[in-house]
Amino acid sequence: MILIYLDYNSTTPVAPEVLESMLPYFKTDFGNAHSAMHSYGWKASAAVDQARNQVAKLLNCQDSEIIFNSGATEGINTAIRGLFHKFKQYKNHIITTKSEHVAVYESCKILESQGARVTYLDIDENGLINLDQLSSAIEEETFLVCIMLVNNETGVIQDFKSISHICQQKGVILMSDTTQAIGKIPVDVQALGIDIAVISAHKIYGPKGVGAIYLRRKKPRVSLIPQITGGVQEDGKRAGTLNVPGIVGLAKACELLQDWNQESILELKQKLEIALIALGGKINGSMQQRVSNTINVSFKQNASTTLQSIKHKVAVSLGSACSSGSGKPSRVLTYMGFDANRVNGSIRISLGKYTTEAEIDQTIKIFQNALIADVS
Repeated sequence: MILIYLDYNSTTPVAPEVLESMLPYFKTDFGNAHSAMHSYGWKASAAVDQARNQVAKLLNCQDSEIIFNSGATEGINTAIRGLFHKFKQYKNHIITTKSEHVAVYESCKILESQGARVTYLDIDENGLINLDQLSSAIEEETFLVCIMLVNNETGVIQDFKSISHICQQKGVILMSDTTQAIGKIPVDVQALGIDIAVISAHKIYGPKGVGAIYLRRKKPRVSLIPQITGGVQEDGKRAGTLNVPGIVGLAKACELLQDWNQESILELKQKLEIALIALGGKINGSMQQRVSNTINVSFKQNASTTLQSIKHKVAVSLGSACSSGSGKPSRVLTYMGFDANRVNGSIRISLGKYTTEAEIDQTIKIFQNALIADVS
């Protein structure tokens, strides 16, 4: 039996068109984008410029507001730590949520040991923050609000228009980990009022090890202390030789997003979800404010037991790939207020552009055979 892949929130295969776009920059056009004295460097530099324009077009921002890096984790660390070191002489307060990606959570924990004060907003049983709590938490020393647009474990979408309205009224920078939102919902940083956004190519059928950070340049102008120093690459904000093939691949992946059929993915997700509920599964997270590809479902029995019986047939996960090796229960579901049985019985299933109806039908049969008859 071929292993069915339903872990697209963890990573995606590189699209053939993306791979094809990258190949010349491994072979014939392999120059360093900062080699300014010959055509190899000129071609690489031009490719990076074109890629920057494509990513900026996706996010509806200026080319100069895009900084290439190794991915969302680096972008998160760069933004949170870089802003803290910029503001710490007169502002030291960060607001985030209890359901953030581990990269945000751990960055904040480290900065707390360096003098930062961090408020971790509660989330309700739907995975949503309380807007009044956010507004009340902002104070004179608050320099950053960091809230992910779409949760990586549940697929829940936060109300960013309301969140950004609050931050704009209070004059606070708003940062978002948009990694799981790109390609699933429109991410227009102007319409959403986001000042800093991070993305990773490998979540949208691009290569691993490359991503970008958006830094608003006007109203407000976001300035931070670089966390990787050396050369003058990326306007001095991120030193290091640019990963030209990866950057080209990221741009191509962004270009291809317009061809995604989210409606077909939604139909497949709903079919699987209905079947899992019939088997006694309980869906975790808002049913209304959720992206089209993600199911976080809990069963009566421990999820690891279920995974043991299906792991050679269908690829799913217990939660975030970045936290799956910790052996700890999901922090996100725990803070949503669920008991240990529901948390420990949870499985994340995420569909993608290559998911077929035949695979969903087979997955339903696999779960039917794996789950005990009295699941409720």
